Amino acid sequence: MSTRPEPESRAAYRHFTSLTTRWMDNDAYGHLNNVVYYSLFDTAVNQYLIEAGALDIQHSPVIGLVVETHCNFFASVEFPQAVEAGLRVAHRGSSSVRYEIGLFAEGQPLSAARGHFVHVYVDRTTRRPAALPPVLSQALDALVPA
Repeated sequence: MSTRPEPESRAAYRHFTSLTTRWMDNDAYGHLNNVVYYSLFDTAVNQYLIEAGALDIQHSPVIGLVVETHCNFFASVEFPQAVEAGLRVAHRGSSSVRYEIGLFAEGQPLSAARGHFVHVYVDRTTRRPAALPPVLSQALDALVPA
């Protein structure tokens, strides 16, 4: 029997990125559409990698392709609302990384949603799996829980 997923506290995450919702993110029910949560996950991870100098979206010889995603929803987020994305690395292989992300409504102690996605890092040209470059490994080290 599986355990029901629960929201997590901010202490579970190593890095936070501030994001904002947009007018077009709301759905007919008045909250963020499901697909927007995945977009926020992707934005939080890639923004961190760019800021850490581990990703140059135009020139990096190794790029991350998303091969798996998952999300659990606990509370509504809507426009206009600031969101804080908590980030950690749960697993790292020789060419893959599982990022875990918690989305928090600004100032809230528990995640409104939490999920993960897996990047497989590949050579930009051949699209074959590639070893994680040292600068990426260093950036990922900072996201591994103590």
